[in-house]
Amino acid sequence: MSCAIPFETTEYPAPAWLPGGHAQTLYPATLMWKKTPIYRREAWITPDLDSIVVDWVDGRAGTPLVVLFHGLEGSSRSHYATSLFDYLYPLGWRGVVPHFRSCGNVLNRLPRAYHAGDSAEIDWVLCRIRAQNPDVPIFAVGVSLGGNALLKWLGEQGDAAAAVIDAAAAVCAPMDLAATGEALDQGFNRRVYTREFLRSLRKKTFAKLKLVDNPFLDKESLRRVNTLREFDDLLTAPIHGFKSVEHYWQEASSKPYLPLIRLPSLIINAKNDPFVPFESLPLPAEVSNSVTLLQTLEGGHVGFVSGAIPGQLQWLPETLHRFFQCHLPLPR
Repeated sequence: MSCAIPFETTEYPAPAWLPGGHAQTLYPATLMWKKTPIYRREAWITPDLDSIVVDWVDGRAGTPLVVLFHGLEGSSRSHYATSLFDYLYPLGWRGVVPHFRSCGNVLNRLPRAYHAGDSAEIDWVLCRIRAQNPDVPIFAVGVSLGGNALLKWLGEQGDAAAAVIDAAAAVCAPMDLAATGEALDQGFNRRVYTREFLRSLRKKTFAKLKLVDNPFLDKESLRRVNTLREFDDLLTAPIHGFKSVEHYWQEASSKPYLPLIRLPSLIINAKNDPFVPFESLPLPAEVSNSVTLLQTLEGGHVGFVSGAIPGQLQWLPETLHRFFQCHLPLPR
């Protein structure tokens, strides 16, 4: 696909008042005031008769549409979603956040939930959005877990992805799930991030058990889970058809699929991301010519705060917008 505007990578300018990967991760996620866009919610029935909720940022018909796939226990209210659409809406662009099953404050109907390699879910969602918007530019962004699933889909689809979307971007995706799983289950990561993830996942799982029986789950074992490895081995892997946590992490990782991507794709990672070890990031030789790697020195995990105190979340939306502008379809 031809580029209307050349895309040039730019280094993220980390503020001196917010040093380190943990501060750059936690501050925007927990302390920054977030302006929530006006969303219009829809409920969709999935091909297997389950349900998800989808939040739209509406605008003028025919304008570019950005589809955002959120991260682990994320939603349309996550800081990266609100900042992206706060940036794009004044430019006339539209947006949509399809929530993974059990997310968006709505429990789904089936025992299954979502996982980091759920490329089949990505496929039917994007195909439905394309069918509803046949003649507009559509771009996809995947953040963290959603980024890994999107990259896996892109590799699986190869040339066929261009019939569904025009370009894609992954932000802080854990492309080697074993490396990220090990990192999150150690030290500060385990005490802070993993503890919060498990609190949310455990609460949601117990609430769901009141609605639907789960043959894979032992309640007492769930109460004793203290690491993501244990949770994925107890629940995520068996409920989604994997033999073990090791099998899940290996099969769901997107890194082996990166050489197969044929759609213009931007992969953004910070080298000081506490979730994604720098050593696990792909080298240029490990991706196809359709992939642009942007690996910044700082930024944390989906942080990228810039400017003077209290800071702004403009660098990431601006970078994504520039990349997508480059791949706007040329007028016919």
